[in-house]
Amino acid sequence: MRRRMLGATGLEVSEIGFGAEWMDKKTPEEVRSVVARCEEAGVNLLDCWMPGPEVRSNLGAALASTRERWIIQGHIGSTWQNGQYVRTRDLDQARPAFEDLLARLGTDHVELGMIHYVDDVDEFDAIMAGEFGAYVRALRDTGTIGHVGLSTHSPEVAKRAALCGEIEAIMFSVNPAFDLLPATTSLKTAFEFAYDDELKGMDPARAELYALCEREGVGLTVMKGYAGGRLLSADASPFGVRLTPVQCVHYALTRPAVASILAGFSEPAHVDNAVAYETASPEELDYASVLAAAPKHAYFGQCTYCGHCAPCSSGIDIAAVNKFYDLAVMADVVPASLRAHYEALGTTAADCTACAICEPRCPFGVPVSERMAKAAALFA
Repeated sequence: MRRRMLGATGLEVSEIGFGAEWMDKKTPEEVRSVVARCEEAGVNLLDCWMPGPEVRSNLGAALASTRERWIIQGHIGSTWQNGQYVRTRDLDQARPAFEDLLARLGTDHVELGMIHYVDDVDEFDAIMAGEFGAYVRALRDTGTIGHVGLSTHSPEVAKRAALCGEIEAIMFSVNPAFDLLPATTSLKTAFEFAYDDELKGMDPARAELYALCEREGVGLTVMKGYAGGRLLSADASPFGVRLTPVQCVHYALTRPAVASILAGFSEPAHVDNAVAYETASPEELDYASVLAAAPKHAYFGQCTYCGHCAPCSSGIDIAAVNKFYDLAVMADVVPASLRAHYEALGTTAADCTACAICEPRCPFGVPVSERMAKAAALFA
């Protein structure tokens, strides 16, 4: 299992993480079997937001002998009240719920303390300025949480968090369908989306978010990577075609700032389906051809960093250059770190001969030669 650095936290997380939501209502034995398969595969990132006592205890029992190998995202503000989940900022509820999470997981700390599910900008501001934010900072200062994170489905909230200087990791919904949705789309609406002629290319707010997180050193962990399973079914997919788990994983991991995709597993076979990414062939990774041939898609003319343009006659890593270019144009001035990454490629856009032999290979009709010229000028 390959690992990636999570932003500037210093944490090396597995490219594929364990989103434990589907462990709810599983037996202790079923939970242990999934955790064991994750460990065998080298998965080391676990997200636990669920407030139910049983699932927390089952996870804790499964992790008891291997806790030290796991990086845990534990959520603050997810509570269990009168037998049901309640998201709250009331510390009289949130504090004991988080203490319960630690106790049931059998640990005195989590590596990432995630402010749970903030999808409103005003709410984010109130949290950071109020007693809830103060509580989270106190947890960080005492070492109960190693780093402060936040989970959101809103690009605007995520951008605000990335710029605030205190949020080090963001759990965000990333998949090729959600990336096309306007920033104003709610989570409920996102699962009811229907594309129309006005929807063309990635929503600018999402593209800006990925660039911003990369620039600010804020790591992204991915939720909803399969769009709630819709992308795995041609009938449910908004594109009219199905993608495989491996293709969804590959899409998420090619977004800037993404360190890990937290896939949902309800049985060991689901772990195998996701970690197959680590040994997949280029054909198995190929989400771009599938989307380009779909009855409905909105990516024409836009680089998705899929790599179909390779090989370049001059040896340019075209996908990497395009990614660095897209990140650079989001900033007023090209960040020094980004320029260093670009120059480290060795062969850059300046080496493009405009032969254009790559362009017919692009599933989305990207004018590669034109983009190389723009990149060469920008980074000159």
